[in-house]
Amino acid sequence: MAYTVFALKWRPQDFESIVGQNHIVGTLKNAIQKNRLAHAYLFTGPRGVGKTSTARILAKALNCKEGPTVTPCQKCSSCLGINQGNSLDVIEIDGASNRGIDEIRALRENVKFSPAQGKYKVYIIDEVHQITPDGFNALLKTLEEPPEFVKFIFATTHPQKVMPTIISRCQRMDFRRITVIEIISQLEKIVRQENAAVDKEVLFAVAKSSDGSLRDAESILDQLVSFSRGSVSLKDAIAVLGMVEQDVLFSLTDRIIQKDPHAALKLFNEIIDDGKDPGVFLANLIEHFRNLMVAKVSRADSKLVDLPQEVCDRLFKQSQSLALEEIFTAFNILVATQEMAKRLDSQRIPLEISLVRLAYNKSESSGSASGSQSKPVASGALAWAKSKKPVLEKEKQGDTEETAKHEACVQTPQEPPSVSIEQVRNVWNSIVNSLAGIKMSVSTYLSEGEPTKVQGNILTVAFPKNYSLHKESLDKKENKALIEKAASDLCNADLRVNFILAAQVKQEHDVRSNPFIKTALEMFGGRVVKEE
Repeated sequence: MAYTVFALKWRPQDFESIVGQNHIVGTLKNAIQKNRLAHAYLFTGPRGVGKTSTARILAKALNCKEGPTVTPCQKCSSCLGINQGNSLDVIEIDGASNRGIDEIRALRENVKFSPAQGKYKVYIIDEVHQITPDGFNALLKTLEEPPEFVKFIFATTHPQKVMPTIISRCQRMDFRRITVIEIISQLEKIVRQENAAVDKEVLFAVAKSSDGSLRDAESILDQLVSFSRGSVSLKDAIAVLGMVEQDVLFSLTDRIIQKDPHAALKLFNEIIDDGKDPGVFLANLIEHFRNLMVAKVSRADSKLVDLPQEVCDRLFKQSQSLALEEIFTAFNILVATQEMAKRLDSQRIPLEISLVRLAYNKSESSGSASGSQSKPVASGALAWAKSKKPVLEKEKQGDTEETAKHEACVQTPQEPPSVSIEQVRNVWNSIVNSLAGIKMSVSTYLSEGEPTKVQGNILTVAFPKNYSLHKESLDKKENKALIEKAASDLCNADLRVNFILAAQVKQEHDVRSNPFIKTALEMFGGRVVKEE
């Protein structure tokens, strides 16, 4: 007997077997029981979540000899014919290969004939969005007023590509992605029934890699069981699928928390030496910081994180070592790394630089930097920040306006000392580093900006168009005050800062003045070959 793969063998055959779509199942069962079935349905949702399987089950429910019924018998000739895919009354059509007006005209002519055996003739059209506009137009009249014995079920992963005139004639049902926990539960059932020896960690890894598709998860599990001679271990899953272990993500994040860039780089190189794709690793690391954020604010709610409870508890424990602002900063740096990797031939180098940035202890660097200027700047800025605290408290109490009026009366206006944009750029790194000892997030955000001009005592700092989060954070009153103090001290001028978003930031000045680029050049002994 020919071997049947898991995805087909474990395809649901009744409403009770459909996984993760209770809202759809409930609606269809109620419609059958109340005899309120529509003449056309549009099933939408991601791949592998049960759209076509549900369409076949609905066809069985309608054409079973006991039907219409919510529990098809699975034994009559109609049910068996649908299960085997040879029923004359259930016509499955691939929208990709039958998309033209001629094919739709043929369908329209065949609709007129009564069902051969069952009560209904059911047309299931998969990937219906592939049908051409002319084909849709040819179907409109038939779809709006079909014979009483005809039901249409359309399935698509791209509902936005289906003509509105078609959608308006259907009852739309949106299938959702299946959660990791639901997929694990189904895989455990398959493993038990198949008498396969599979570690629980493997099921978790398979469920995560399937991206919400149960069909994909079943196919991956089938592949792993075939690959392994005995028990399927996590090591087997990693070797076959090239996935990144959850433990590795936790370990690397620990290195970042411990501010150990050497250990972070060493672990990353071990991952790459094992054959992992840097792009996949980066995506997994971004997701890990997302999970840390959700676990922190939800106190390890497994429904929100969509991971087993033991993993959520571990995420929550690790998140306690990070402030939310630090998680946001790391997330932004990693997303920016993805953008940079798209413009470079190497994905590895931008990721290495970002890992060093995340794990680098900037406060130690600013305190031990060479030259007599660094230490007093950092300590002076810190002292100034402390002195601002009572002032800020007064502002919260509503005394700001009176204080400002008094200071304006007693102070003598002075012309601010002139400073050139070149002077600002020369000390830009020192400004950024001095802020690291006071507020790391301000330093990190500011390092992505570029000083572009000085007009009077206004220093303009530009960010790329997609860095609006950086601008909004630095525009906060307390953050802006810290930056203005550090910039004024280092430039020996009374400076105020203005943050803007610009389409082409790098064209306004030498790219080598960017702190991120300078770090890369110094680390790898490189040089700028071309600026774009």
